[in-house]
Amino acid sequence: MTRTPTYELRDRIALITMDDGKANAVSAQLIEGFHDCLTRAEREADAVLLAGRPGRFSGGFDLSVMTSGIEPMRKLVIGGAELLVRLYSFPRPVITACTGHALAMGALLLLASDRRVGARGDFKIGLNEVRIQMTLPMFGMELARDRISKRHFTQATSQARIYDPDGAVDAGYLDATVPADTLLATAETVARELAGLPHPAFRETKRRERAETIDRIRRTLEADVAALTTPRPD
Repeated sequence: MTRTPTYELRDRIALITMDDGKANAVSAQLIEGFHDCLTRAEREADAVLLAGRPGRFSGGFDLSVMTSGIEPMRKLVIGGAELLVRLYSFPRPVITACTGHALAMGALLLLASDRRVGARGDFKIGLNEVRIQMTLPMFGMELARDRISKRHFTQATSQARIYDPDGAVDAGYLDATVPADTLLATAETVARELAGLPHPAFRETKRRERAETIDRIRRTLEADVAALTTPRPD
């Protein structure tokens, strides 16, 4: 158990695992560790496989930081957005094994991944910001607009609908579900399949596919976070 992700290279598949023994809250320390892992993966891997611990993928941003003051909250949210953009634009395929609950920033990590396989079970997946009295950041809205089914977009964002894993497939958070005991093996098989795509063609096509969304996120990030962190009267 560690507050930073662990890295394991498995025959050119970079396995990045979050396991803090709790909810895998996204902190500045975890974000920094993620960037270190991704930098290493760019040098030596053909695909990235992201996983959480059994029963928990990620519960979102570290609430102790989010409630500790405007500046810590601002830095954490911007850091999280930058991590999401890096994953979303990563030059190698990013496959995620959703090992359990994935809420808020945890659900956004799914939306930033190329292929998502989830464990079946009594798990909650979704953007719950509105339910906890937070406005969904613009970068979250843009990722949802790109990856969430149009049939579910309004329910998933402004109505903060939470899904079980099979419902999350229909909504667009996941691509498939499998029994929990086969999850990592299945996700690794997917990673090896996508790792075989020609790198320059994959990288450039992915860049073209996602350039507009990335541009909107980058153009609106500072102003959006400033608005999110400005106290407002009820």
